[in-house]
Amino acid sequence: MVWGISVFKLSIPFIIFFIGLSGIFLNRRNIIILLMSVELMLLSINFGFILFSVYLDDIVGQIFSLLVLTVAAAESAIGLAILVIYYRVRKTISIESIRLMKG
Repeated sequence: MVWGISVFKLSIPFIIFFIGLSGIFLNRRNIIILLMSVELMLLSINFGFILFSVYLDDIVGQIFSLLVLTVAAAESAIGLAILVIYYRVRKTISIESIRLMKG
């Protein structure tokens, strides 16, 4: 019986996505781990796009995956730049102190 995309191939993006999701919910103290968890979630979505793009023999999913990777790279660069500036001013990157920011 041919199933097309096997369950094993589809389970890998789901597992990576839920690892990233659990990193967000279980770790609320370290903002760098939160950023890494968001990157894992975006990576798993890209992996799913590429899997379905290969399965459907269409290049649109691969192009969309490249666009998502570009946005993820910009998000991590800007997020790390904001963290470096915040660390220079406050001497900490604890989430509890970041929550004090208003405005």
